[in-house]
Amino acid sequence: MENKTNNNGRVLEGVVVSAKMAKTVTVVVKRLVEHPRYGKQIVKTKKYLVHDEEGKAKEGDRVRIAETRPLSRRKSFTLI
Repeated sequence: MENKTNNNGRVLEGVVVSAKMAKTVTVVVKRLVEHPRYGKQIVKTKKYLVHDEEGKAKEGDRVRIAETRPLSRRKSFTLI
């Protein structure tokens, strides 16, 4: 799960954990961070609300999401 940048903002990879809302899915993105003092790799996770116009994504799917203009208060990403 690699964070990449393009001209339109961030592109992230994650797993769909909820697809119960209309035109919205919840995606969990994991990243590895090194502890500042001890050097151990720690897995950090973050949940994003993602716009899914066609409703194709199902729970457990691995998806790519791209940053876009704010679509609602918490939704600023769309499925690629």
